[in-house]
Amino acid sequence: MIPTVATEIAGYLKHGDYAVAVRRTLDFCLDTGDDTLIENAISWSRGYHENENSKSGKAIPDNFISEAEHILQQATQQHAGISYQNNPLISAEKISKTYSGGGFSLKPINVTVNTGNVLGVVGENGNGKTTLLRCLAGQLALDNGEIKYHLLQKPDAYAVKNHIAFIPQRIPKWYGLLKDNLHFSASIAGVYGAKNDLMVNFMLERLNLSSYAHLTWNQISSGYRTRFEIARILLQKPKLLILDEPLANLDINAQQTILTDLIFMAKGAHNPMGIILSSQQLHEVEKVADTVIFIKQGNCLYSSNDKAEKITSNAIEFETAASRESIIALFGDCNVELQFNGGFYTITSGVLSPQQIISTIVAANIAVTYFRDITYSTKRFF
Repeated sequence: MIPTVATEIAGYLKHGDYAVAVRRTLDFCLDTGDDTLIENAISWSRGYHENENSKSGKAIPDNFISEAEHILQQATQQHAGISYQNNPLISAEKISKTYSGGGFSLKPINVTVNTGNVLGVVGENGNGKTTLLRCLAGQLALDNGEIKYHLLQKPDAYAVKNHIAFIPQRIPKWYGLLKDNLHFSASIAGVYGAKNDLMVNFMLERLNLSSYAHLTWNQISSGYRTRFEIARILLQKPKLLILDEPLANLDINAQQTILTDLIFMAKGAHNPMGIILSSQQLHEVEKVADTVIFIKQGNCLYSSNDKAEKITSNAIEFETAASRESIIALFGDCNVELQFNGGFYTITSGVLSPQQIISTIVAANIAVTYFRDITYSTKRFF
């Protein structure tokens, strides 16, 4: 596994994918636990980011590749025997919650998350995503059901709070400088002195916050406040990270970056953890989550773990300027269903595969500007 990571990073460097190479190299070095190597990786990363932010353009420093190769060689040598165990973290069995005032009810639902796993919770606003997350985080009392925190011998409120980190959509305002808050967060987790400085500098580089380290809440955007909150929480090394709509304040480029970064860190040896996140960004979440559940009006209507049982037909979503009639004529007696929502067509078939559907359209020289196989996507339930 470890040589594969080094080879993966070398591939990024070879093909000019420098930003992801820097992030993965930082993770790779952190997992070794070698402070000197981590410091070297931070310094190397800082040089890259300073160059990126300069007015001289995006040409990489002359020694960028050679330093990367040296760091990777050292990290690979120290990675022998380093790994994490895939342990069960949390299991929720038939948990439910009803609000007496508003009448909303979260119906019985089952959830399981292991170390290194990502659970995506999707659905429209007001349908129970936040309620579920707060129940799992121990912030709301259950009406029925049971939650097991497998790594805790005595899962009282204090133990659960230190075991699980919950990041709400609306992040509470903090005061002072960003970097000072990170130092404080690390000290709460028992990290002091030189190690505190090292870990704060690492998180600043890892989440590309170094340029904002000496700014205050009012001086950074909502997207960077989200990045800061993630950095602050990761310094405390939670075993389970729960994020409520973390993509809401991020631009489209940052959304996938943050998600993939969290996945990389969740599977790292430094602090392997499970992740639960809610979002309306279906495509982004489905690309990274091990399991996706769809909630509507408090009910779990679909789980990707049960897709073989609940999905009996294939579906393609696509965009074209062609008319409905011309598309229907292509498939003749193939028994397909065609829907149009004003932006995209959706073709559903219990006979044709997704590949056969799109091949039929392309073979007819119908111009398609976008298509996606949504057979096992929660998009079908919206």
